[in-house]
Amino acid sequence: MTEYPIFISMVLLILSYGFFLKLVEKSMVTAPMVFVCVGVLVSFFDFEFQTEGPKAPFVKVLAELTLILVLFIDASTINLKRLVLDRKLPTRLLGIGLPLTMLLGALLAIPFFPDEQKWVLILMAFILSPTDAALGQAVVTGQQVPQRIRQTINVESGLNDGIALPPILVCLAVLGDTDGVGLDTQYWLLFVLKQFVFGPVAGALVGWGGGYLVDYFSKRGWMGHTYQMLASLAIAILAFSFAEIFHGNGFIAAYIAGLLLGTHTEAIRDRIREFGEAESQVMVLFIFLLFGLILIPISFPYWDWRALIYSVLSLTVIRMVPVALSLLGSGLDKKTVWFIGWFGPRGIASVLYLLMAVIQLGTAGFERMISVISLTVTLSIFLHGLTAVPFSKIFIDKGRATE
Repeated sequence: MTEYPIFISMVLLILSYGFFLKLVEKSMVTAPMVFVCVGVLVSFFDFEFQTEGPKAPFVKVLAELTLILVLFIDASTINLKRLVLDRKLPTRLLGIGLPLTMLLGALLAIPFFPDEQKWVLILMAFILSPTDAALGQAVVTGQQVPQRIRQTINVESGLNDGIALPPILVCLAVLGDTDGVGLDTQYWLLFVLKQFVFGPVAGALVGWGGGYLVDYFSKRGWMGHTYQMLASLAIAILAFSFAEIFHGNGFIAAYIAGLLLGTHTEAIRDRIREFGEAESQVMVLFIFLLFGLILIPISFPYWDWRALIYSVLSLTVIRMVPVALSLLGSGLDKKTVWFIGWFGPRGIASVLYLLMAVIQLGTAGFERMISVISLTVTLSIFLHGLTAVPFSKIFIDKGRATE
């Protein structure tokens, strides 16, 4: 099995990183930085499966399973009651900021890359719209950042990958239209029905029903802690599979299952979430390793000044201006608004959606999209990781750490 060396490298890397975790946490070095760098270094050994690139069979399985778990866990961590009570800032960012980011990203991409298909550029802008708060871990865990701001950034990151998924799926359907369906109204109505109705319904039923049963049997003393934790994996995969059987979208189903998880006992919910986060974290780190091992090498030849400028714009203007507009009248001062705008890292959601697109569409004709997304994520991993600690100090300087 040609994949053995990479699997061995992965587990050794996780073990080694764990040995020095407490020391690393005090520095500005993050796990994604380490795993991406190791992936790039390992790529020089030229493993056989690298010739298949993202199309390698185990990459597809790993990417899909990781996306299922990430969507499920992100949604399950959202406290809907608390979100309703403190919905002002997240609602502005998700309802105004995210659509504006998608729109601005597409509008700037079209003149920047005039030779590319418009739908490819729209897909690229959509894939680069979700954020990954984990790339700036110090922002969402450090006590120097006010709790309200930490929660806003965390909630935005947890919800925007699920919100961005439907338009990404529409773009993939348009670009993958090899049967010449075109603007057939009946086809697209049926597509929307299957993807965006069957998927959420399946997810809601499995999420609520599965969580309810876990609660019920746990309260009767029939279900132990271990199997309560394993329920996260089971419910997420079951929601995905159930939706796919009825031709709905399994990824949307996994997200809705986590959002409407029917477990109301806090201790049980914490066990499900804790185990699910551990599972997904291992897979996420593996994806970052593969990102450095596979995607960066195939993207590097296409990195030019256009890709660099657009990547920088994606992390600054395309993100920060929509955030500033969405937060007008919110009562936040300028430094806080720009802080929220800057900490919109592009991370695991963008990588997973890119892998999903490559697996479905292939790489031929999509080299520019792959290269720009890969460069943007690479810059984000390092820029946001390195600036998380020093930029968070603005709140200490202003004496607002306890606000």
